[in-house]
This record gives sequence, C-alpha cells and structure tokens, in this order.
Amino acid sequence: MIVLILIVFSIYFGVLIFMKTPRFGKNPSGERLLRIKNSYHYKNGQFKNLSPTPMFAEGVNYGNLLFDFLFSDRPKEPKSILPSKKTDLKKLNPLDNVIIWMGHSSYFMQLDGKKILVDPVMSGNASPVFFNIKAFKGSDIYTTEEIPDIDYLFITHDHWDHMDKKTLINLKPKIKKIFCGLGNGEHLEYWGFAHSVIFEGDWYDNIYSHEGFSVNITPTRHFSGRGLKRNRTLWASFALFTPKRKIYIGGDSGYGKHFADIGEKYGPFDIAILENGQYNEKWKYIHMTPVETVKAAIDLKAKTILPVHSGKFTLGHHDWDEPLSKISKIPLSDNMRIITPMIGEKVNIDDSSQQFIHWWEGVE
Repeated sequence: MIVLILIVFSIYFGVLIFMKTPRFGKNPSGERLLRIKNSYHYKNGQFKNLSPTPMFAEGVNYGNLLFDFLFSDRPKEPKSILPSKKTDLKKLNPLDNVIIWMGHSSYFMQLDGKKILVDPVMSGNASPVFFNIKAFKGSDIYTTEEIPDIDYLFITHDHWDHMDKKTLINLKPKIKKIFCGLGNGEHLEYWGFAHSVIFEGDWYDNIYSHEGFSVNITPTRHFSGRGLKRNRTLWASFALFTPKRKIYIGGDSGYGKHFADIGEKYGPFDIAILENGQYNEKWKYIHMTPVETVKAAIDLKAKTILPVHSGKFTLGHHDWDEPLSKISKIPLSDNMRIITPMIGEKVNIDDSSQQFIHWWEGVE
C-alpha cells in the first residue's frame, strides 16, 4: 500500500512539474489581465462565445469520448507519403500574390508585397509530447529555416495545433509583427517575443492600419487553452484588408450567426480560409462539417474558399481524406469556387482560372 501511494504521488507531482514547463505558456496577468477583464466577452474568469456553445453535443460527456477512443475503429490515416509541390518561399517574385498551404491550419501568403504567416506548426506534432498527434508522412515539408522574413504573423488561438512554441521560437528573429486575440500575447512574451511586436485585441477591434493594410479581429465559435484551464485567452478570426483585396483568416469555429455578421460588416471577401476537418457530431458546436464550411463562406460573401484544418493530423474521428472529399462534391453557385491545392503548391491569387486536382484520391 505504501508503495502504491508513493507511485500515485510521484505521478501526480510529475504531471504538475511537467505542466509548469514553458511549452504550456502562461496565463494572462498584470495590465494584460486588467484589459481582458474589461472585455464584454469575458465573464466569471473566462471568455465566452457570442452564442451558447457547449463543448459537447447533448447527451455526450467525457466518458462517451473515452469509450469511443478505446473501442471504436480508428480513423484511416495515409500509409504512404502524401504528394506535395514544394514552393521555394524565399525565391518568390515579390510582385506575385500567392497562398501556400502547409497542411492543417498553417499557411503562407504574399499579398501586395507583404509576407504573411498563419498558425505555423512545423515541429512534426500537435501535442505537448513529441510522440503524440504526429504529422502524416509528407505533410511536414517545410522547416523554419525555409521561411523568409515575415511582415505579419497571425495566431488565431492558443491550441497546440495552431500555436506551436518550438516553431515560434525558431521563427522569432524573422517576425516583424504578430496579430492575436486578447491574452495570447502573454504566451508570446513568456517565450521571448518583445511586447512591441505584439498587436492583440478583442472581437471587432481594428488593431492595425498602415499603408493600405488593415487587420480586424473577428469572432469565432470555439474555445482556448493549453492546459487544464480553458478560455483565459481569446480565440479569433481576422478580416485582413490589403490595398487590393479582402482575405478572411478563419481559425477554428463552429457554425453560427457570426459569419453573416462578419460578412455584412467586412465582406465581400476575395478568399475565405475556413476550417474543414476534425469535426464530429459529438462536438458539433465548436467545429464545422464541410456543408457548414460552405454555408459559412456564403454568409461571408466569399468568392473563393480555401478549406484547411485537415491533411496533416488526426484530431477528429473521420478518415484523413473525408473533409476534402466531401467539400469538393458540394454544388456551388457560379460566382464561388473551392480551391484544393496540395501542401506546398502555389495558389496564384490573381488567376481565378487556376485548376487544382483532387490530389488526395488514390493515396493509400
């Protein structure tokens, strides 16, 4: 009995020590916390969604999810190396307007002369431990050394598959400005980023305007947290205006009225980059199905949809290729299109006739 008690206490204190390591970041404090407390969306020590958003669907609890994890069939993952078309980001023509998807929710953009990076995760996994939630073979083709100097870095929220400490620290010398929701700057400063490069704000704040570029923080229907405490930092999307176009940077979100509100306030958008993956009926309020992704794009008045949040990690209970397969079959109006580039493939924003193959088909 004494040995058992010692083992339990050792595990308990080991977990506590592990969760104090820098990878978990730091909860907001000081002046940052005072600013957060003044937010209309912050109540009882947590940020709240605009509409009621339970973590799980009705009748679902952690026990149901644990049972599924232990006894349900595992989602299909690719056995072979995923196809890709690696673009040399440092050799791009500075006049080109492009998007390069890097798998899951990481992507690079060059817009009107600015180099932009969103939610970069390049460490090979999306978890606090290296052996869990590993990237599919062939999906992690970029290293931080291959990323050029970045004018604008966007962080949509602090989940492990969107805010990766190792990647961010390696990129730190290359980052000029960072845009994020309230509270996320605490993580970044804890990891060594200067306060002066961080621009954070609340939903519907304009946090940056310069030389024809404007960054507006917009709502999503989701949650945040890197450890046991949730919703201390704000999850967000962004309406990015450049001198020539409007881009919606979606982050993670369940479907909701906020998409129509954003479309009315900031739309129409030339491109909406929207999550399309890791969904499940058991957590239907915090992630979208492919049908809902298209519906959200319509609400945003988007001309082009780039579906992301798939193709790199298994976080949901669907097969790895299901999100792209399903969304590519949804009928669209004549004034809307879906683009499905391979990881690393250059999307020429100014070329609306550019075609993309269904690259996931036939992958074993």
